[in-house]
Amino acid sequence: MAPRPAPPRQHIRLCTASDGARIAYAACGSGAPLIKAANWLSHLELDFMSPVWSHLMLELCSRYTLIRYDQRGCGLSDRDVADISFDAWLRDLETVVDACGIARFPLLGISQGASIAVAYAVKHPERVSHLVLHGGYARGRLIRARSAAECEEAEMLVRLAELGWGKHNPAFRQFFTTQFIPGGTPEQHHWFNELERLTTTPVNAARIMRVFNRIDVVDLLPLVQCPTLVLHSSGDARVPFEESRLLAGNIPGARFVPLESDNHLVLEGEPAWTRWREEVHGFLPASVTADPAFATLTPRERDIVELLAGGRDNAQIAARLALSEKTVRNHITSIFSKLEVENRAQAIVLARRAGFDAQPSAGR
Repeated sequence: MAPRPAPPRQHIRLCTASDGARIAYAACGSGAPLIKAANWLSHLELDFMSPVWSHLMLELCSRYTLIRYDQRGCGLSDRDVADISFDAWLRDLETVVDACGIARFPLLGISQGASIAVAYAVKHPERVSHLVLHGGYARGRLIRARSAAECEEAEMLVRLAELGWGKHNPAFRQFFTTQFIPGGTPEQHHWFNELERLTTTPVNAARIMRVFNRIDVVDLLPLVQCPTLVLHSSGDARVPFEESRLLAGNIPGARFVPLESDNHLVLEGEPAWTRWREEVHGFLPASVTADPAFATLTPRERDIVELLAGGRDNAQIAARLALSEKTVRNHITSIFSKLEVENRAQAIVLARRAGFDAQPSAGR
């Protein structure tokens, strides 16, 4: 395997959820923002060293300002938390978005992160411009189970995590690894086994899995309003392929892309990764950094430009971003200077040409 490039510089911060849990989040890359809903087995410091998914992170950072966070109970977020639930995960995503101060953005959901992304997009339709769902599901194992044996299997996997997750011997965790990346190399399997041990505790792994098993956002799918792209590996052993067909079939206008792979997480060396890149980049709006005039804007200034391009006045911008009107006026003065324009109308024209407030084309 070729040596991986040096990880990009990232800024890790902590924000506090409504129940006091501290959630670690990070921003890296440049360009228009792209937010990734959390999935477990993440660790903000270790992700870019991963032989399993660093290629995905690096690809997204090369085009967007990628914002991601560790799920409560995992990674750099608080491990000892009273509430591990779907509602808490949704509130954590809301907390991270508010901490970043981003008005509107594409949202990426992978695995169970897809269900969180769907719930957020339905609750906050004004904020989500595009939705990308990979390897996702709307129904957890117990919700989609058709027999007592399937329910028993789901609980058996939870017990397996409780017994073997924290052991140095990876035999227990190897079962999960094989489900995620059956086509992985020995190096990739070893790294994934260790990540499972390092990212969370056996108790939290079991608590999290029990919540996964009862996820049910099927009723929310028809309420999604934004353009949606659904991708899934045809031979996925972790999440049934049919679950993404359910997502795509019930989200209005969603585009469905089957990927020829057996891996839940598409690996860098397989043809499915090239297809994934092409589909995702073709679906998401072009990054505004293609216009050098906008490269010097701060993230907050880009948020204001987005709202300016949408026709909002200063009072509306102030209300949306929880700023004073004086602060908005000061930001706009700075924006005019950086863009070398004289008035609001000129700034709006320039911003729209650069892709701010872009409306999705028909069929996307």
